[in-house]
Amino acid sequence: MKRPSLSLKVCLAFLCGTAALAQPGAAPLPTPKSQDEKMAWFRQAKFGLFIHWGLYALPAGEWKGQPIAGIGEWIMNRAKIPVAEYEQLAKQFNPTKFNAEEWVQMAEDAGMKYIVITSKHHDGFAMYGSKVSKYNIVDATPFHRDPLKELAEACARHHIKFGFYYSQSQDWHEPYGMGNTWDFGPDADKDKNYDQYLRGKAEPQVKELLANYGPVALIWFDTARLMSGDRGPRFIDIMHSMQPATLIDGRLGVKGDYVSTGDNQIPNQVLKEDWEVPATLNKTWGFKKDDTDWKTPQDLQFKLVDIVSKGGNYLLNVGPTSEGVIPQASQDNLRAVGKWLKVNGESVYGAGPTPFGAELGEVDSTTKDKKGNPGWKLAKDWRCTTKPGKLYIHIFKYPTSSFELADVSGKVKKAYMLADAKHSSLKFKQTGSKLEVTVPKTAPDALDSVLVLETDAK
Repeated sequence: MKRPSLSLKVCLAFLCGTAALAQPGAAPLPTPKSQDEKMAWFRQAKFGLFIHWGLYALPAGEWKGQPIAGIGEWIMNRAKIPVAEYEQLAKQFNPTKFNAEEWVQMAEDAGMKYIVITSKHHDGFAMYGSKVSKYNIVDATPFHRDPLKELAEACARHHIKFGFYYSQSQDWHEPYGMGNTWDFGPDADKDKNYDQYLRGKAEPQVKELLANYGPVALIWFDTARLMSGDRGPRFIDIMHSMQPATLIDGRLGVKGDYVSTGDNQIPNQVLKEDWEVPATLNKTWGFKKDDTDWKTPQDLQFKLVDIVSKGGNYLLNVGPTSEGVIPQASQDNLRAVGKWLKVNGESVYGAGPTPFGAELGEVDSTTKDKKGNPGWKLAKDWRCTTKPGKLYIHIFKYPTSSFELADVSGKVKKAYMLADAKHSSLKFKQTGSKLEVTVPKTAPDALDSVLVLETDAK
């Protein structure tokens, strides 16, 4: 069949809509004109879905009849499973219930704007059809499908950004990758051959991800062991040359486009740089059958707003089963947050941090953190997110009659509840920087009632 001309391709893409341009195989996005332009979608999104999925979903936290302590995706390491034994899991991995459309629809229902999935975790197994290593889901399992390509296509249809987690340093399957000390000896002894692994597997696989899945929103690197010298910059050069608009997280080993905090670690105060909190819905990332300690919708809702009020993004994880099913409790709790966002999303998407700060909490000298520093007493009564000319007051502890606010900059012109479609004006009294607003007797939302203050302040 004769290939269509370039002009015909462009016309077809135009007729099929913008989603066609984001399909796997489509051209990468152009080089951003500035860092602000590159970060624009990330700053708008605020809420993303992390997916940890791999062979580790089969043992699901148990090996040879014994429960293995720790997070599910680390079972090979925690149980010191030899490579030859762990490889056998691939022959059993057949997630016939996997449905990319259902996964992406769930993310959309939850109000999430981007998805990041494990393309290769520390166990070294590629969850896509890699030509670099046969140790991948297409070649080594009875599934023989590329779920990441299917997810990329589904994300394009739903206009959700799509990115990859990739473990560049740790690879427990490879003799010269970091982390496997039970099969291949101490990591320190691998330094002289480490580049053999990086150049032979990690770098070529990153190139595959950038070449074959359409525009990639970001690559989420992890555990930067021995990423010294030119090792980190080599990955950056690959990404800049192939997909210059793709974001690099903060765990490559050299400075990326944004900061990734520690797992489940929310800063106490506002951070002015771009940042993201990777977090779990329970205690594990990869599926673990005995971990049902799910965070409640109330907890998730508060954490999302708390993070946005400090200037960050919330990347919240699910761990699908070996059959390809996202646990129902995960889905239910995420959709509960999405229900709130459908009404109040204006106060989250693209919103800036609080101009106040006292509402976040205070130093607690009676306790110590892991580093021995004074602890932090988290306050949970309310939070504030912002847009030009607007303050969004997220009220978690709803008052009996009025809400009082100090240190208000500028003059308040109007006050209303965001959940009120008519934006009916509420009575308020402002004396200098002090404000008192009479709120409805009944809270508009059990999770978070958002009071909007329109001001003349910049």
